[in-house]
Amino acid sequence: MTNQELANRLFPEVTTTPAEMEARYPERHLPEGAKVTRIAPSPTGFMHLGNLYGAMVDERLAHQSGGIFYLRIEDTDRKRLVEDGVETILSVFKRFGLNFDEGATLEGDKGDYGPYTQSERGFIYKTYVKDMLAKGMAYPCFCTEEELAENHRLQEENKENFGYYGKYAIWRDRPAEDVEAALEAGKPWVIRFRSQGSIEHKIRFEDLCKGTMEITENDQDVVILKSDGLPTYHFAHVIDDHLMHTTHVVRGEEWLGTLPIHIQLFDALGFKRPKYVHTAQLMKLDGTSKRKLSKRKDPEFALDYYFSEGIPIDAAVEYVMTLLNSNFEEWRRANQTAPLDEFKFNTKKMSGSGALFDLDKLSDVCKNVVARMSAEQVYDLTTAWAEDYDTQLYGLMTRDAAYTKAILSIGRGGKKPRKDFGVWNEVKTYMGFFFDELFAPDYTQMPSHVDGETVAAVLKAYMDVYRNSEASDANSWYEEVKALCPQFGFTADMKAYKAEPGKYKGSVGDIAMILRVAVCGRAQAPDLFSCMELMGKERVLERLQAAVR
Repeated sequence: MTNQELANRLFPEVTTTPAEMEARYPERHLPEGAKVTRIAPSPTGFMHLGNLYGAMVDERLAHQSGGIFYLRIEDTDRKRLVEDGVETILSVFKRFGLNFDEGATLEGDKGDYGPYTQSERGFIYKTYVKDMLAKGMAYPCFCTEEELAENHRLQEENKENFGYYGKYAIWRDRPAEDVEAALEAGKPWVIRFRSQGSIEHKIRFEDLCKGTMEITENDQDVVILKSDGLPTYHFAHVIDDHLMHTTHVVRGEEWLGTLPIHIQLFDALGFKRPKYVHTAQLMKLDGTSKRKLSKRKDPEFALDYYFSEGIPIDAAVEYVMTLLNSNFEEWRRANQTAPLDEFKFNTKKMSGSGALFDLDKLSDVCKNVVARMSAEQVYDLTTAWAEDYDTQLYGLMTRDAAYTKAILSIGRGGKKPRKDFGVWNEVKTYMGFFFDELFAPDYTQMPSHVDGETVAAVLKAYMDVYRNSEASDANSWYEEVKALCPQFGFTADMKAYKAEPGKYKGSVGDIAMILRVAVCGRAQAPDLFSCMELMGKERVLERLQAAVR
């Protein structure tokens, strides 16, 4: 039985040729230097930070160069698939603002290089597998699980490399009659690539993130088509990236171990290799040592975490960019209001070693990003989050939208906007005291050196002033507060108080703090005059009265 006869016997239904596939997927007509990138997740229902990390590199490389960024669904590992897995992928990327030029969508494929779901591309893979069989580049393997396990045992015993190669590749050069007999017996089979490599050989390789590398050539006869008729990842991505004309493949450095296989397949098939960008692993500090972010240990590794915690998507994306490019923070300081798209992403600025993920730094980025937003934006984003995750807050904020937006406007804008919160689940704590339903005063935050009797006297005195107050701005209001100082042995002169604190019972700052805790229920709150104006005289008087002890 010749190689061609074997190919025809194994794949009688395949009548297409590689040349026909090439004609079906012609070169793209793009500007010179334009890059074609893809994100190719598996629909397992779990989207993690690594997915976003790589997708942002893909998106920037493509769109900064006038190229194409597409979505491909890699679903050939049927055991890992979950219902609605594709919907999860599309929903998550949409929420993170990653816009695909083509690829899989819920309404069907968008673009001329589909299908964009691997399980729908079986006829393409088999076309190339059949051709490889006919050329002797591949062969069927009838090994049982027990035989493969025995190979593994012997390799371990002999302290040899594990895998299917050399003398352990027991179906590589079997006589045609053995293959015929196995087929006649109905034995299940897989198709293996016939490697011509040797671990004695090294390959020099240029990675756009890692730089120049030297890797050992592949000598394994890897499976390219499984017994269920679906391709392995190794084979499928090589065929897909070639036919879809992917120019740059971005993936985590954990895939470096498979790089020799992929390079060998590209070369053996006569395909132009794409450029590879192997990104550094995402790490975090665990005590004094670093470790890889873990699905099991670190909730922040799951992208769902950012939605449920109310982390602004713009801030999460911006923080990831600080991990990706070492010069991003410098650029942001110089371009505080510029859109993120204006930053010139560069793979040369990527770290070749582990990128350290820091929740505290993420928090700082969130506060900076939110501080640049208008009250209207904060209102829209917070209510959108609260509708799903905090229905009480949603109800209070939307009950009187104008009132809520006025609250959010306090201290917003200007050269030094307030940075009280950066996460939507912090908004309730920040502004809760404006709503009677959430007001829970902590009077223990009154100035500790002012006795309760004096606190009560200050509050009563101020109520008399406030009932007849005509203060129209913060300055005139503060003058009214200062005027209370002499009758309680306080001073309105902060310099004098700092110079001789023992001479006074307190300062105007203490009176202002007494009023703040009474009205807002806590020591940390936005501008007190603005708060009181929004609450209205009746509510303020009620709170002042309630705080009198």
